[in-house]
Amino acid sequence: MFRESTVSIKSLNHFLGQNQLRRQVLFDISLQIESQEIVILTGPSGAGKTTLLTLIGGLRSVQNGSLRLLGKELRGASNQQLVKIRREIGYIFQSHNLLGFLTARQNVQMALEASENISDANAKSRSEAILRAVGLGQHLNHHPGELSGGQKQRVAIARALVCRPRLILADEPTASLDSQTGRDIIEIMSRLSKEHGCSILMVTHDNRILDIADRLLRIEDGRLAVGVKQPRAQPIGAR
Repeated sequence: MFRESTVSIKSLNHFLGQNQLRRQVLFDISLQIESQEIVILTGPSGAGKTTLLTLIGGLRSVQNGSLRLLGKELRGASNQQLVKIRREIGYIFQSHNLLGFLTARQNVQMALEASENISDANAKSRSEAILRAVGLGQHLNHHPGELSGGQKQRVAIARALVCRPRLILADEPTASLDSQTGRDIIEIMSRLSKEHGCSILMVTHDNRILDIADRLLRIEDGRLAVGVKQPRAQPIGAR
């Protein structure tokens, strides 16, 4: 049985600015990401990585070419359609963007309640379960100010995964973390993506985590290089 790719991009071009200031930042991008695949996108600053990520995430309008997410074309999609598509995506950024006046559980639960018609009891149960899955079972009622950087990023991962998205988009998720904590975060993302059946597209400059990917892509001057399949790294404990 045919299964549509999670992401399918063909001949995508993108421009920023208007009139004389208009400039092309993405050139003829074609890319497919399959179900449960982990793809890492690298490249120098200003190469177009974040622009591509925000287009895939439905946070920018597709101007030219085709971008299909879970079989739905984003070019020409209405705001209502984009809102619906965004509910299938989990976002993880360098800045965790947690609300300081809410506990870890409340931060996660708020994301769930915003996207689904769900009872308070069920939302609380699911939020607590995903926080335990990322190793924060003892910190459910802690506020962000009481958590370390790595723990905050684990809350961000839980928040992204609690709605059971089909795709995770991560922009420099380990940039502010030390080597071991960053590695732990990526191991958690990898394990949970397989358990939840979602794909991951991650932008990073962190060479220490590249081996976790199924495929590496590089973008330079808005042009995408061919990705290479590589063996999946073993979990840290297996080494």
